[in-house]
Amino acid sequence: MQDSRETEPLVERQGSEFKPVQGSDKVDWLATGLCFIFPAVGGLLFGYDIGASSGVLASLTNPQLSGTDWYALSSFQSGLVVSMSLLGALLGSLIALASGNRLGRRTELLMAAGLYGVGAGGLGVAGSLGPLLACRVLYGLGIGFAMHAAPAYIAETSPPSVRGLLISLKEAIIVGGILAGYFAGYTFIDEVGGWRSMYGVAAPLALLLGVGMATLPESPRWLLLSGASRQEALAALVRCEGRRAADLTLAAAEVDEMADNLQLAAASSSSSSSGGGGLLSSLGLELFSSSRYYRPLLVGMSLMLFQQITGQPSVLYYASQIFERAGFAGGKDAAGVAVLLGSFKLLMTLVAVASVDKLGRRPLLLFGVSGMVAALLALTAAQGGVDAANAAAAGGTGAAWLSAGALLLYVGCYQISFGPISWLIVGEVFPLAVRSQAIALATFVNFASNFGVSLVLPSLQDGVGMQATYGLFALIGVAAVANIYYNVPETKNKTLEQIEALWRKD
Repeated sequence: MQDSRETEPLVERQGSEFKPVQGSDKVDWLATGLCFIFPAVGGLLFGYDIGASSGVLASLTNPQLSGTDWYALSSFQSGLVVSMSLLGALLGSLIALASGNRLGRRTELLMAAGLYGVGAGGLGVAGSLGPLLACRVLYGLGIGFAMHAAPAYIAETSPPSVRGLLISLKEAIIVGGILAGYFAGYTFIDEVGGWRSMYGVAAPLALLLGVGMATLPESPRWLLLSGASRQEALAALVRCEGRRAADLTLAAAEVDEMADNLQLAAASSSSSSSGGGGLLSSLGLELFSSSRYYRPLLVGMSLMLFQQITGQPSVLYYASQIFERAGFAGGKDAAGVAVLLGSFKLLMTLVAVASVDKLGRRPLLLFGVSGMVAALLALTAAQGGVDAANAAAAGGTGAAWLSAGALLLYVGCYQISFGPISWLIVGEVFPLAVRSQAIALATFVNFASNFGVSLVLPSLQDGVGMQATYGLFALIGVAAVANIYYNVPETKNKTLEQIEALWRKD
């Protein structure tokens, strides 16, 4: 008897559109899982770099444990060690903005694997600060390509019923990478030259990313966008979806939906573009050539911006101090506190992963960001108590405990909302014709706003104090909630083509 999973219809034509039919959401987890796990390794390597950074600096600048004669880094040089990967990521995002559609998702991830590998290997053997910084830029270029291509590849190869699960799970894997970086710091921190091991651990993972992506097909939607035949796209779809696409007649109907939608989008863009739009298209900036792209741009860019300017860098930067004031750990146990916080972040991200395709994107965003605002207001009040206790040379234990509780609330709410859901929506909302450029721009906005907050934050804290800083972030959080409520659509259980059709109705 033939396996029923091989004959379930994927889509059916209703008028001029294709609609998923009942039973079409059955997933071949082997095929779908392979198209998820290898791109997700690119995110893991990004998270690992974040988590390992504090341990690397502690080891590299230790006179006894550095294993170098150039350990006496200035504050500026230490900042460069951390930030050069961010610079590389910004450059990678700009390259992807200009060339991503020509390169393709798979090719970008293969390039990311090479850059990750060369960067990590070079960091492990760097003999002076100059080569170390150069390798940090190479590694950052890998981050830029991976964080651009992975969301698009996963979104374009995943069945609609599990797309939210898988893109959110990629964000959980990034958090898992952060936790792995913390563990690497905790493991190698007491070894001579331990920072080399912290960096070098990433090289085998980069090899895994490269080998894995070499075995996977290109995204069928990108193949159609790049001018490939429907037959080539069909072959890629069958490899990506396995048994779900085993009935070739029905799989061909799904490819027809993709191709017809692309042709409709091209006709719509041509009719709505002015002469200036044509010029922008000729310059490779199709993203700005039609007014129909403005709404998804507002959705994606605003989420990326608010994700960073609602205080995440500030709150996490002071996490160890907040825990220390509450009596949980002394300064020497900072690495252990980081592991604890990283584990909590991962747990809450997994809550979002388990909920996103049941509850939807909007409810998680609205609930989570509202919780972040409440946490920031609690931190504002608690910081006032801490400041008063410090002025009176008193203990301030109650305020310190409130700070610790508010910190955990903030982190938990962030990880069920902005953390995974922003990247999920960015992978879904952009029309295929401009998806590569739009995700590249979103990635650039994310890294640039992260960099901007990190640059401005010390001066802001010195100028107005931590209490006012937390209050400002709370006000920005209120604006973020309003933006989500009025601008962000629900995309749960919709195909990418159905989401794209939303913008043609506006």
